[in-house]
Amino acid sequence: MNWKNSITDYKHYLRIERGLSDNTISNYTRDITKLVRFLDTHNITKNPISITKEELQKFVYEIAKEVQPRSQARIISGLKGFFNYLIFEDYRNDNPTDLIEPPKIGRKLPDTLSEEEIDLLIASIDLGHPQGERNRAMLECLYACGLRVSELISLQLSDLYFEEGFISVTGKGDKQRFVPISNHTQKYINLYRNEIRIHTAPKPEYSDTLFLNRRGRQLTRAMVFTIIKDLAIKAGIQKIISPHTFRHSFATHLLQNGADLRSIQQMLGHESITTTEIYMHIDRSQLSDVLHKFHPRSKEN
Repeated sequence: MNWKNSITDYKHYLRIERGLSDNTISNYTRDITKLVRFLDTHNITKNPISITKEELQKFVYEIAKEVQPRSQARIISGLKGFFNYLIFEDYRNDNPTDLIEPPKIGRKLPDTLSEEEIDLLIASIDLGHPQGERNRAMLECLYACGLRVSELISLQLSDLYFEEGFISVTGKGDKQRFVPISNHTQKYINLYRNEIRIHTAPKPEYSDTLFLNRRGRQLTRAMVFTIIKDLAIKAGIQKIISPHTFRHSFATHLLQNGADLRSIQQMLGHESITTTEIYMHIDRSQLSDVLHKFHPRSKEN
């Protein structure tokens, strides 16, 4: 078995057996490609079956010079998944990454924007620009629905169930979920699609895509990143923000205003509530308020 064939087979496994998206699959296999490049550079002739912990340890030492601990841990985790797949398919009996210790890292807490900062960011959009109304509708949708950027750009006209107050979202692994959408956000999406989008001729394959670029195609993730980055500079916001910042802010503001974690989990499309629980760090004072309000000892004089 050579590296090229094993990576191709692994991609098929991730797509068919695990139902992962193309973007996620690309992230999973990118680290394996880095390993192969390292082996070629150092003239190490080991294939996926014969490679040992020693070669992998050398690779890890090499990447440690170039990337941060968090990235190192992610790369080791990605390789572990690949070798677990080889064990699952009976190509190997062991996982050579099992004895490789990832660097110790603290869990990174998500960056968020305040409500005032989000309002400021959206107010910085030039509505006189041909894409101004589209950009406002996109940012309102990101914040009001807690979408991932990939979910935003793939949103379809047929996914809008405004009479019912929901949108249908295709998340990781092509899993569908329904997310509530406010009248406020519906207003800006309707303004864009009824007044602006109708003047853009979509390419046939994007006729149902909600947010289009000037050439009638689906927006790229990179373009949405650029739009938000430029608006942050214009608004004078010093934080490093991305489309995901709106998703974090959505969850954080819901929690701060009394929403329960289970509901937030469903709206975000998290498989495990453990992922959602990271937002509990944002406002520890809320925990104190709950204790003083509901615990019987706190009500005694």
